[in-house]
Amino acid sequence: MNKTVIPIILLAAGQSSRMRGRDKLLEVVDGVPLLRRQVMMALGSNSGPVIVTLPSKPHPRYDVIGDLEVTRIAVPDAAEGMAASLRRGFSALPSDTPAAMLLLADLPDLTIEDLRKCLQSVDLESNQTIWRGATKQGEPGHPIIFSAVHFPEFAKLTGDNGGREIVVAAKDRSVLIPLSGEHARRDLDTPEAWEKWRAENPNR
Repeated sequence: MNKTVIPIILLAAGQSSRMRGRDKLLEVVDGVPLLRRQVMMALGSNSGPVIVTLPSKPHPRYDVIGDLEVTRIAVPDAAEGMAASLRRGFSALPSDTPAAMLLLADLPDLTIEDLRKCLQSVDLESNQTIWRGATKQGEPGHPIIFSAVHFPEFAKLTGDNGGREIVVAAKDRSVLIPLSGEHARRDLDTPEAWEKWRAENPNR
């Protein structure tokens, strides 16, 4: 098992703008709000510290993770897009961090086992610098682990930019890690997507 301490940055500052008034991260999954489930999953992976980017206070997302041992980073400029969260999340890493996992909060099918599989694939002695979860069919998704060589690039991101150009530029130094089914890519951004997912997962 990989023994390197790899912090996890969980992005949870988005506005759920496509949910028409509902907050997707407060939807109940496995008996708890989705955000709490994702934070507990990150903590349970036994990787390292967990950093959660959040909207500015006050916000109900703080309440659902208030008792969990994580670092909360407010993103007052979250309306700019994902880049604001990435800049603040990566800037909060300790200076000696060798690699960090980027985890989206709205992927309800991801499991602790998925995170561990990705973490165990990291080899910082190799030429690879990105390790990325993928679907069973090999489509790239999340989570994504970046070696420290990429950290300065996140400080330069702007707008609704999830770091795509960082990943594209390092394609030859990337490893895809197949996860079960669509775990790596299935996000739920609309009420219709949630309704479909709940119909398919009545016990969750």
